[in-house]
Amino acid sequence: MNDGGVLSPYVSTRRPILVTGGAGFIGSNLADRLASEGHDVIILDALVRPGVEINLEWLKRTHGRRITAIVADIRSADAVNEALRDAAAVFHFASQVAVTTSLLDPVSDFDVNARATLLILDEIRRKSRTIPLLFASTNKVYGNLSDLPLRRVARQYQPDDPLLRQHGIGEDRRLDFHTPYGCSKGAADQYVLDYARSYGIPAVVMRMSCIYGPRQMGTEDQGWVAHFALKALADETITIYGDGCQVRDILDVSDAVEAYMRAWRRIGDVKGAAFNLGGGPANAVSLLQVIRHIERLAGRAAHLVFRDWRAGDQRYYVSDTRRIRSALGFGVSTPWLRGVANLVAWFDRERASGPRLVPEMPTDAAAVAS
Repeated sequence: MNDGGVLSPYVSTRRPILVTGGAGFIGSNLADRLASEGHDVIILDALVRPGVEINLEWLKRTHGRRITAIVADIRSADAVNEALRDAAAVFHFASQVAVTTSLLDPVSDFDVNARATLLILDEIRRKSRTIPLLFASTNKVYGNLSDLPLRRVARQYQPDDPLLRQHGIGEDRRLDFHTPYGCSKGAADQYVLDYARSYGIPAVVMRMSCIYGPRQMGTEDQGWVAHFALKALADETITIYGDGCQVRDILDVSDAVEAYMRAWRRIGDVKGAAFNLGGGPANAVSLLQVIRHIERLAGRAAHLVFRDWRAGDQRYYVSDTRRIRSALGFGVSTPWLRGVANLVAWFDRERASGPRLVPEMPTDAAAVAS
């Protein structure tokens, strides 16, 4: 598919595409898109997050021999070498994804998020051919944004600054790593950008806001939109950390996948760039607003309990998407009301037709995908 831009010389169907964490939420959706467009896909995943094996089975069932799985830890140099041997490009999603886990085991968090990313980058550097890398970073690199003056309007926190309300947080925002998770992902983010600068690796960083959609194994710690939907559909209690008025710009996974594909196709033009990837101001909603919508879709009230704020929580984060939309020719995102309704409908179909997805977090801090 040509998205209207000039295709990069690095885009080819002759070699397979490596997706680390490819059995996870975004990785499996991206692998599906690649295979559907005729690419062979190598998935490197430790399969430690409960439920992701269902995603891998679905990919194999849907795409057959186009999908090759390497079940291994992203920290294994041998596994990375094997996966990179013939790869034309790397989409790097494998990571430790929970702030809470990073606080319990910061060393493993660093190994998975920072050291493993450096391992991949340096193996790419040593190759005799050029291999593009597209890296999944996080809005947590900007810290908890506690310096932003905010006001609470109805069920939402809003910035006092009218330009922030209009556009959101831009890429020129200073980096301010909070929690071990923020530090490990932030370090990896900066290593990717520096390897692009120092060694000429065509690489792009996506600082993602809250992505949601089918194939997400939502937990309290990560994937909160799916977690809320799963809990509401099961008539189970939802725990809110804070007051529920914190705001995020949620983005449907199909839109996130489109952004990654466009970045790969235009990697020659955007290499070395970091982009904020989220739903933008049009999809900026509070946790309570999302819960109310899920209640309407589920046909019942949700059971809520409230707990203290967690370390590093942002009361407001909305991506300024002007740079990524301009650079990638990226259009309007899926409206959040429709996207969440599609997610709830997907969960209903999955619950009716097969094994129930398990919304639990692994205790092992090995490589998993967000």
